[in-house]
Amino acid sequence: MTVTQRRGRKIMMEPSELDAFLSTQRTCRVATVGSDGAPHISPLWFVWDGTALWLYSITRSKRWSALRRDPRVAVVVDAGEEYGELRGVELSGTVDFVGEVPRTGEAVPELVEVERLFARKNFGIDEMPHDGRHAWLRLTPDAVASWDFRKLGSP
Repeated sequence: MTVTQRRGRKIMMEPSELDAFLSTQRTCRVATVGSDGAPHISPLWFVWDGTALWLYSITRSKRWSALRRDPRVAVVVDAGEEYGELRGVELSGTVDFVGEVPRTGEAVPELVEVERLFARKNFGIDEMPHDGRHAWLRLTPDAVASWDFRKLGSP
């Protein structure tokens, strides 16, 4: 993973801050490229495992079709309302498709911990429910940029 920030290092999140932020946030915005070259952005729940951002996407979505055609993606996770409390992370790279499509619960060792984390974070349960409509995308980011305006202090 490469930190791509040249400017804004003063407000950049440290690795531990980035992990804590991504571990507590629920919704990200996923940007893909359509067949006509037009961008498409959609919200999605995710889980961060400390190395990769895992997206649980509906397999019959525009997002899924776009990523099958072109697996490049940019994802933003952000929080805050007032200027001085804005913070967030942009992660970009190429997604990998992990597990069966759609996911029905077959044994996939690398999904055991991811699904446990996702189920706890988003449903408050320990075992992932499978509806036969979603599947997993893994983004191990090539580049990361972050910001935390709270580090600027009061004017």
